[in-house]
Amino acid sequence: MADTKYIFVTGGVISSLGKGIISASLGKLLQARGYKVTIQKFDPYINIDPGTLNPYEHGECYVTVDGHEADLDLGHYERFLNIPTTRANNITTGRIYKSVIEKERRGDYLGKTVQVVPHITDEIKRNIKLLGSKYKFDFVITEIGGTVGDIESLPFIESVRQLRWELGKNCLCVHLTYVPYIAAAKELKTKPTQHSVKQLQELGIQPDILVLRTEHELNSNILRKVALFCNVAEDSVVQSMDVPTIYEVPLVLQRQKMDETVLRKVGLEVGETPALRPWKEFLNKKYTATESVKIGLVGKYVELPDAYKSINESLLQAATYNHRKLDLQFIHSEKLTKENAEEILGPLDGILIAPGFGQRGIEGKFVALKYAREHDIPTLGICLGMQCMVIEYARDVLKLKEANSTEMDPTTPYKVIDIMEEQKNITNMGGSMRLGAYDCLLKKGSKAHNAYNADLVQERHRHRFEFNNEFKDRFEAAGMMCTGENPDTSLVEVVEVSSLKWYVGVQFHPEYNSTVVNPNPLFLSFVKAAIENKK
Repeated sequence: MADTKYIFVTGGVISSLGKGIISASLGKLLQARGYKVTIQKFDPYINIDPGTLNPYEHGECYVTVDGHEADLDLGHYERFLNIPTTRANNITTGRIYKSVIEKERRGDYLGKTVQVVPHITDEIKRNIKLLGSKYKFDFVITEIGGTVGDIESLPFIESVRQLRWELGKNCLCVHLTYVPYIAAAKELKTKPTQHSVKQLQELGIQPDILVLRTEHELNSNILRKVALFCNVAEDSVVQSMDVPTIYEVPLVLQRQKMDETVLRKVGLEVGETPALRPWKEFLNKKYTATESVKIGLVGKYVELPDAYKSINESLLQAATYNHRKLDLQFIHSEKLTKENAEEILGPLDGILIAPGFGQRGIEGKFVALKYAREHDIPTLGICLGMQCMVIEYARDVLKLKEANSTEMDPTTPYKVIDIMEEQKNITNMGGSMRLGAYDCLLKKGSKAHNAYNADLVQERHRHRFEFNNEFKDRFEAAGMMCTGENPDTSLVEVVEVSSLKWYVGVQFHPEYNSTVVNPNPLFLSFVKAAIENKK
């Protein structure tokens, strides 16, 4: 295709309407028609990236293959499109300002006064167009974070306004709003949508397509009214009603021909409607499953729905492909003790020990691991979860009672988990992290090798501390085998206790590499083991 088409997705009325899901769903529909599609997220906060943000602030931090810490919406993009994202797919206000200030310090602006317009907006536009010009995508969908009217979003909205003039018919704007239902009056109200569109118009942008989030179906009269009052064609008003799973959304949009409307507006042939067979097969498996598998997720952020978003979705995908409903139990590691372990963990088919940082909630993870190991319950430990496996095993099986990670106790006499020597002098937050995709060589015959059915795999990392190879022989002599290693550094990536049904810890994050049509093999194997354990 000659020219890249740019689609901007903005939101109005309230936040958390699901711009990321709408962006991913539209991207999926265009991809199914044979177009090369990518999606990027622009976040209006001043942090350089979400890597230093508390999960209570922003949910899960997602990691791209090239080691960028990104917004959790990039996880949705990858799960829907089944293609990896990179640093270029997530830009924050902080990164924009950092880049402009660095240019000013270098003298790139030749002594001119540096201003929001044109310097900040030019930098935003450069980043928007980078994916199209450098990577030759047919469609670049850009989700603008926040809500129209937020002061933080104004430079991004202004950049979109400018691009609409510069790109002409190669650019369109999708605006997502909310239509509330007033129970007392038994009425759906379109006024918030009208105000939201008016705000966008005041900033110089006329939306081409409106997506109306609603809990109740909107009749044709309401859709016509919105079209009339918002200067949008009737066939360009789409409703997005609540559905049982986010993976239904592409089909909801397809039934309303949203992808056809987009193609017509950017001057492309509509062609045949894609069958989306693998996608529908996945949903069919999900809806026809009758039996369930009960997995307990042990972590310290379990009260936050988005803190373990990629893990939740990976478990759902794995359960679906094993033709089971997922019964996911969230277990707060701070509240788990030896006294209540039997009551909480006993009914589970499988246990997942979540990743994280810091001391809080760590003792509960040790309790869960000891119970799981002694009762032979299939268990998956991810990142810190794997490190906790190592520490618990060192204390209870190797009898190294004071064994610990130097993250928790720098003075421990048994540093079974330690920071790498070359990272010890790095003080910059994030600078000492191992981030992004790394190779892992798997030992034949191991649970991990059997799951992946491959000698070499590549998975993403986000951590500072590593298994201490000085203790490797002692662990293996006691039954905890190191079955996955980085071929370049010999750092341990996978540990497992082969005498148990399924007890595997991984230093990497397999959840970042699990999609709807390509679920991660490790999660599939773990859930399968949990199902067999139930039997």
